[in-house]
Amino acid sequence: MENEQLIVGLDIGTTKICAIIGRKNDFGKLEVLGMGKSVSDGVIRGIVTNIDKTVNAIQKAVQDASDMAEVDIGEVIVGIAGQHIKSTVHHGVTFRRQNEDEITIEDVRRLSNDMENIVVPPGNSIIHVMPQDYTVDYEDGIKDPVGMSGSRLEADFHIITAQSTAINNINRCVKRANLISRDLILEPLASSLSVLSDIDKEAGVCLVDIGGGTTDIAIFYDNIIRHTAVIPLGGNIITTDIKEGCMVLHHQAELLKTKFGRAIAEEANPNEIVSIPGLRNRPPKEISIKNLAAIIQARMEEIIEYVQNELVASGHYKKLAGGIVLTGGGSQLQGVAQLFEYMTGLDTRIGYPNEHLGKCKVDEIKSPMFATSVGLVLAGFKSLDDRETQYKERTASLKELEVNVKSPKQVAIPGENIFTNIRNRLKDMIGSDIADDSNY
Repeated sequence: MENEQLIVGLDIGTTKICAIIGRKNDFGKLEVLGMGKSVSDGVIRGIVTNIDKTVNAIQKAVQDASDMAEVDIGEVIVGIAGQHIKSTVHHGVTFRRQNEDEITIEDVRRLSNDMENIVVPPGNSIIHVMPQDYTVDYEDGIKDPVGMSGSRLEADFHIITAQSTAINNINRCVKRANLISRDLILEPLASSLSVLSDIDKEAGVCLVDIGGGTTDIAIFYDNIIRHTAVIPLGGNIITTDIKEGCMVLHHQAELLKTKFGRAIAEEANPNEIVSIPGLRNRPPKEISIKNLAAIIQARMEEIIEYVQNELVASGHYKKLAGGIVLTGGGSQLQGVAQLFEYMTGLDTRIGYPNEHLGKCKVDEIKSPMFATSVGLVLAGFKSLDDRETQYKERTASLKELEVNVKSPKQVAIPGENIFTNIRNRLKDMIGSDIADDSNY
């Protein structure tokens, strides 16, 4: 049964590596059975730079999740991100015979499979092929062409590619951790499953996942993915700015950011001062909260400018009725949603993965920081495209119908079995008498 199926999501991030074990309950909600996390020392901006450190971190996170859930982990769904991620739109065409009645699921999948063979830049591989709008006999704007009549089927496809070496290094780390990679999913797409609703995607929404090393963007409109991008700036660059601007240690800069950081300097109290321990034989260092906020705001404004450029490039900047949804660890900065609204002019809110969560052993999982990890588990139960889920259900129904046609059940006619049994018994008795008489 579906609720007995266990899915493991493995988020290999820049600041942390997180493993989550979940299953669907009777109400269709995700029940988290176990979670494990470890510090990610071997990943920089989504790219594995040290195999051994990454393998050790994966093993620790997976082992902690396994111990909490009291199950063994063999397969995982892995997330991928990084500035090497590229997205393009390609147009595909396929022709059908005139005597065919209607467009089938096989026709749609054949067109999608053709996109897997397109030429991509050297050193890159396709990780996702996602259809947008279809065109049947020059009639465009069709979301689902299955069941329609037509001889010419066309579609625009959102193609997402990644660097082949980055994919191979992630797979190598997973394999060396004695795990099997069941699927590789772009992290902003996984995050969208956990924090966005179908209404958000239909109205038009931009998901901004502010991670440690990168800021991931996914734009949806009319319930279809329209644009994806990865910005090579995240929470770690803000920490570095604080470290250099305030002349403190790295871990002190991280604490200043998370505990006292603000994204809008004007809202900070100029008289508020934080005292941190000084170096050996040196007095404590005093940091102004307003100066700290000014450092954070300067870098956050740069990130928002990148996001706005992607919004304009997507062509859907003025169509997003759902505005912007922020998630990831960087979204927890005080005032970051207001700064996004001020600079982009779009309604902005913080996205939490609470809507899809049921009973959980760890309350920490409800934080935006774990939106990607929860989304990777949800991806094991739900397709990234709702149309693909419908196709799977239709295919399963057709197969079940074929089985029933090939082996039809015998229908009993009332009253017939009684007389048939009596007739068969009389035949047996008469036959046995004739056989006895022939022996004399």
